Amino acid sequence: MELQFNFKEIFTAFMILFAVIDIVGNIPIVIDLRKKAGHIQSEKASIIAGIILILFLFLGKSILNLIGIDVNSFAVAGSFILFFIALEMILGITLYKQEEQDSMTTAVFPLAFPLIAGPGSLTTLLSLRAEFSTENIIVAVLLNVIIIFIVLKTSAKIERLIGQNGINIIRKVFGVVLLAIAVKLFAHNIKALFELI
Repeated sequence: MELQFNFKEIFTAFMILFAVIDIVGNIPIVIDLRKKAGHIQSEKASIIAGIILILFLFLGKSILNLIGIDVNSFAVAGSFILFFIALEMILGITLYKQEEQDSMTTAVFPLAFPLIAGPGSLTTLLSLRAEFSTENIIVAVLLNVIIIFIVLKTSAKIERLIGQNGINIIRKVFGVVLLAIAVKLFAHNIKALFELI
């Protein structure tokens, strides 16, 4: 099988995934998670998120079909997770609690999944696969993983640069944005579910 790399496809897929993952917008959540866990394993979080995204690109639809879940139901469930994360950001409350939250656990949940490799990015991958070549999507995913790693690694410096008040303002603003994304994701997919009935 001949690989057909296309710069335009790679760039478009990269930009779409970058917008959906929104790692820059998630900096306040990353900082918050780092405070709870004490440390974030940037390498592990980035690698795990990359593996989840690439595996889902190849196996996503099959896995969902195998357990009897359609993409729309998956996205609706994911919208609830995003909704509660957004509420935490806006209201300054903690809904997600864990007995012992170490850096390894944080690297996987909720950082790698569902924050980075979340329902939005996973359903986007399924949409991209219908339009673009698989190898171009893989390159776009890997480029996003590199950006994610850089942002996670420098989140402490970004916090120092912006300051606590800046972080609080950004956190609330992006909380509202995340809430809007959750509502849009829910509305779009619940509508699609009712159309299937």
